[in-house]
Amino acid sequence: MLLSDAVIGQSCSVVNLNLPAELSHRLEALGMTHQSRLQILNRKGHGILIIRLRGTRYALGYNITSHIEVTPCEGERHGR
Repeated sequence: MLLSDAVIGQSCSVVNLNLPAELSHRLEALGMTHQSRLQILNRKGHGILIIRLRGTRYALGYNITSHIEVTPCEGERHGR
């Protein structure tokens, strides 16, 4: 599944970053590595997704989230 398809409150694990090398390296430097967990906090207009990754909130545009493969974390509850 793509990160852009995740729903608010869902926790996911990163599977693959299908992005240009420079952008992929930047996200990895921020902590978005293989199997890192993130939570979908909110959605804003024009496809912007607010996520929590390693305790920090990030806003990512659709052009990025549509190229990040994730898998839902089993046993996670939706919402807070």
